[in-house]
Amino acid sequence: MSRRGTLKIYLGYAAGVGKTYRMLEEAQALRAAGADVAIGYFEPHGRAETIAKTAGLEFVPRRTIAYGGTQFEEMDTDAVLRRSPAIAVVDEFAHSNVPGSDRAKRWQDVRLLLEAGIDVLTTMNVQHLESLNDQVWHITGVRVRETLPDWVVDEADELVLVDLTPSALRNRIQRGVVYASEKVHRALDNFFAEANLTALRELAIRHTAHEVEEKLVAPRREERILICLTAKPASVNLIRRGKRMADYLQADCLALHVAVEGAIDPVVERHMNFAGNLRIHTHVEEGSDIARVIAEFARLHHVTQIFMGRSGPRHWYQRFGETIVQQVVRLARDIQITIVAERRR
Repeated sequence: MSRRGTLKIYLGYAAGVGKTYRMLEEAQALRAAGADVAIGYFEPHGRAETIAKTAGLEFVPRRTIAYGGTQFEEMDTDAVLRRSPAIAVVDEFAHSNVPGSDRAKRWQDVRLLLEAGIDVLTTMNVQHLESLNDQVWHITGVRVRETLPDWVVDEADELVLVDLTPSALRNRIQRGVVYASEKVHRALDNFFAEANLTALRELAIRHTAHEVEEKLVAPRREERILICLTAKPASVNLIRRGKRMADYLQADCLALHVAVEGAIDPVVERHMNFAGNLRIHTHVEEGSDIARVIAEFARLHHVTQIFMGRSGPRHWYQRFGETIVQQVVRLARDIQITIVAERRR
């Protein structure tokens, strides 16, 4: 059986902290030590100091793809596989490939390189973690569109935090090192406001500490989390919150939808597909008594914590009865119930 390549991720909390620079420094050191290194993809962003770090490194030519009347360049994964370097440098791990590419995401391209025995150095920011998407939106007001499942990052052999104080990063932006001069003031006043950067930096530090702890500390007592899915938009936030908690507890994670009339709403199907992409085991059970089905399913599968969204507003004639959440709390008194509110900015 062939050896699987190792994955090393340089993690930051915002553009400009120096992830790509650090990655290229290591690539140069490995090349100087005699390793076979090639750049599969590099995004210069016009940063002269970073571009200088590529001197002497071999570039695998990119693939050009036409889309919407425009030519786009993406990593040519097949060409990297043919070149078969010992180490491939692949910038921007969370990047979404242009439509028409063989795979939708760059992390999927990287997995092919790893399966071929190629070691990969790559970069990403903490806000691209799927489980943090709602939290980052709540902090910054920006909904990050390019995300990747947490399990992809969890599989990395090494995670390196590239840190820089928010004041130092803002200073770099003011000097025009990160963005062109016409974009500086807008960046500093919006996403790169000091309060945003401080919060994002804390997320990156905490995530890195958790990854290190997970690899060093013995497993905790067995936990199993159940996420209850409905057609409400808030189910997406519920999935992210439940999965992140499961990851912190090193717990199994299940998702359940109770179908009252047999048919499944297309919105629920999308939520279940989203959960499945995060490696959450999805289930559908039928029954008119939703709370009882949830409680019985939880006991049958030895669930230790149930994640539910808040019950919606009810008609006046229902106000004196129990909500589904209240019924589950009563029927599953021995199981911890976590009620997740919908995030609003």
